[in-house]
Amino acid sequence: MATAPVAPPEGAISGNVLLYVSPEPLSKEAHGKLGLEPTEAPYGFAQKANACPLHVSEFGVGAATFPIIFAGDARQPLAVMALREHENLFIDEKGAWEMGAYVPSFVRRYPFVLANDEAQQRLVVCIDTKAPFLKEGGQIPLFENGEASAYTENALKFCQEFETERQRTESFVKLLIDLDLLETKQTHYSPPNVDGTPGAPVVVSEYFAVSETKLAELPAAKLKELQDNGALPQIYAHLISLACWDKLLGRTLAIAPLFIPAPEAAPEAANA
Repeated sequence: MATAPVAPPEGAISGNVLLYVSPEPLSKEAHGKLGLEPTEAPYGFAQKANACPLHVSEFGVGAATFPIIFAGDARQPLAVMALREHENLFIDEKGAWEMGAYVPSFVRRYPFVLANDEAQQRLVVCIDTKAPFLKEGGQIPLFENGEASAYTENALKFCQEFETERQRTESFVKLLIDLDLLETKQTHYSPPNVDGTPGAPVVVSEYFAVSETKLAELPAAKLKELQDNGALPQIYAHLISLACWDKLLGRTLAIAPLFIPAPEAAPEAANA
């Protein structure tokens, strides 16, 4: 069974964050000579990420591109971008994101990230110094005249907005949990038998999703409340996104089979 991984939570500065190799607190002393080298294919760093966190505000735009699920004890919303581990079906071998496919904000904020400085109880801006498009003397500097460049200032603003959306998403998930709307679901695939007929269904992913039955059983007043606070449209976007499992499965099988059927047993030798 292949289950979409859950991205590690963003914790201490030295902690592990999905996609980031060597995040360091951003400073002009350590990174004053670094700059961004523009490229038409900048997403190579995410080529092996088959899923990444998604904010609730992104459900509507992401629903047409990939399945949006909930995973792990925290019921983290994830955009699923491949069924196999270490694969991303939306990034080509050069590192270009597929035209027209939505790029999650989790990917777009790279190489910057906010991390908890537990000693001082505050958020610190970090940068992944191993980002492939960062280099000394890069065309777009991180700092100019000892101050953050316009590029860096925009990145910091994006990180602040990202943190706000992360907190909103946590509140949304808590609401779903409090209403007991999430249930375990599975995606199945029936690999063909040797004779071409459909074989027994195999589970390719297991995750949490909103139960349409439980949603329909909510009192009218609660549904009205969910509509008024904007949660109901996001719930429907999540449910609509689950139709993308078929598209994802088709993309996967176009590259290589998910399962190779066991060969038929050799016939027993005839009696002498």
